[in-house]
Amino acid sequence: MSQLLTDQEEKTFAEIAAEVRAAAEHLVTEDGKPVDNLFSEKQMRLLTEPLYSSWAGPVSETGEQRQFLAAANVGLFRSLRQPPIVPDVLLSLDVELSEQWEKYQRSYFMWEFGKPPDVVIEIVSNREGHEDESKLSDYARLGVGYYVIHDPLQQLSREVLRVFELHGKQYAPYPGRYLPAVGLGLTLWEGTFERQSSALWLRWCDEQGQLILTGAERAAREAERATQEAERAARLAAKLRELGVDPEQV
Repeated sequence: MSQLLTDQEEKTFAEIAAEVRAAAEHLVTEDGKPVDNLFSEKQMRLLTEPLYSSWAGPVSETGEQRQFLAAANVGLFRSLRQPPIVPDVLLSLDVELSEQWEKYQRSYFMWEFGKPPDVVIEIVSNREGHEDESKLSDYARLGVGYYVIHDPLQQLSREVLRVFELHGKQYAPYPGRYLPAVGLGLTLWEGTFERQSSALWLRWCDEQGQLILTGAERAAREAERATQEAERAARLAAKLRELGVDPEQV
């Protein structure tokens, strides 16, 4: 049976947390190195920006909106003594940033967030990243629920998109592209993003396959809808005038 912590025990946990954060001060959380190519940089942003622009997060069983963190090229630390892994994109539910400039919030420290990310995505640009070898076992060891390999140039496989789901301590190929534990799906989309075209971009979608829109796409869609409504209103007004009715009096 659980018991309430005494003041002394609470103080002890607070002291431990302070010691861990102090020890984390020496960790390198940003090294200033750029990403490997312009396409990868845009692809990463296409997987993070729409979530903040057009996705509110999944709904919990109690009907509440769940918080989330989506980030690109940020260190993922399991412990103080192990070097980080730096996934191209990560998504973690039920977590929230508080003090963004504090050292202990600058990277994804699992002991601070209390859990691993729910999804990690790696974008393959060459054969040197070991995305389907060491990283496959590394993310499984960390407990990441879904691991996604996007290989647009088919450097590692004939498959452009591979999804893995964690079973116990190992990954198994996941046959679908909708991730029910996250409330999002993944889809390959052909189009232009920020004036750059690509054969296939990787994007988030909902369960019905509808894209999670970027901020620009959402604004354009809303503007188009407003234009259509204005045109309908203008046609109705013209029709009323033909009938001798002042539309301002209706």
